[in-house]
Amino acid sequence: MENRDQKTPIQSDPPLPVCDYENSDYQQRFWEQGGREYEDQVEAIALRRLLPLEGKLLLEVGAGAGRNTPRYLNFKQIVLMDYSLTQLEQARARLGSNERYLYVAANIYHMPFIPGIFDAATMIRVIHHLADAPLALEQVYQSLQPGAVFILEFANKYNFKSIVRYLLRRQTWSPFTREPVEFVPLNFDFHPSAISQWLQDCGFEIQRYLTVSHFRTEFLKQHVSLPLLVGLDSVLQNSGNWLKLSPSIFVRSQVIERLEKTAALLNFPLMPQAIFRCPACGTYPLETNQEGFICPDCRHLWQNQGGIYDFRLG
Repeated sequence: MENRDQKTPIQSDPPLPVCDYENSDYQQRFWEQGGREYEDQVEAIALRRLLPLEGKLLLEVGAGAGRNTPRYLNFKQIVLMDYSLTQLEQARARLGSNERYLYVAANIYHMPFIPGIFDAATMIRVIHHLADAPLALEQVYQSLQPGAVFILEFANKYNFKSIVRYLLRRQTWSPFTREPVEFVPLNFDFHPSAISQWLQDCGFEIQRYLTVSHFRTEFLKQHVSLPLLVGLDSVLQNSGNWLKLSPSIFVRSQVIERLEKTAALLNFPLMPQAIFRCPACGTYPLETNQEGFICPDCRHLWQNQGGIYDFRLG
């Protein structure tokens, strides 16, 4: 598979900031001990509704410790990508080292994948940490083949609570404008129309919206039973195509056509060398050695660290 004419590395000067969860106890503190059972269950419902019935190779962008990975049951192989090595180590300890999973540490602005290699991708609770969301979406698009499904979750600035607070003058930023709001460093809320435009600009066709976590308040979670909250949220999720007032929104979109050549999916499980390209110069295929991969053009060494392929750049 010699395709050195398809080099499309993306450089930024200065490098874009990255939200790094290295050495974080986020999985335990936020999800397992933080009272987030409601959010976790309603997100699981949204994923079941939006995921394809079957697939071959799925890219999980911002996989973290692998909270959602077991939900991708119908895919033959899953690539878990995150910037943090320690988060991926937690995922590997949870899911195991079998050949169904590949663990990849990478910068979303410099993704190390052959163009058109995946037939699906997800990005859940990730885009709100990105300083350049359109650039990240373009990188995901380049990794997908024609017909591939992309499921994106984003934090919605145009939610009921923020609208009320703005009308009561309890917040200065407007939920009605399209620009993102950065409420703390590298934590953004987005307007649905902006997300839609960015997806369409990349080449995605939007198929469906789901509104999620309608009842994300401590009062309701403490005073209303979890099954009732989840059931009500499940019903309201289907309002997403015409009413987008929840704090979290899921979007299913699809790659309709591609002008450039894309990689063919072959026998599974795929070997790692059939998936990766050099994120520094765009070259593929890569050469293998005992430490990992070497780029035949720029001679950069990309190491395998304890079962995790480290392609972090910038």
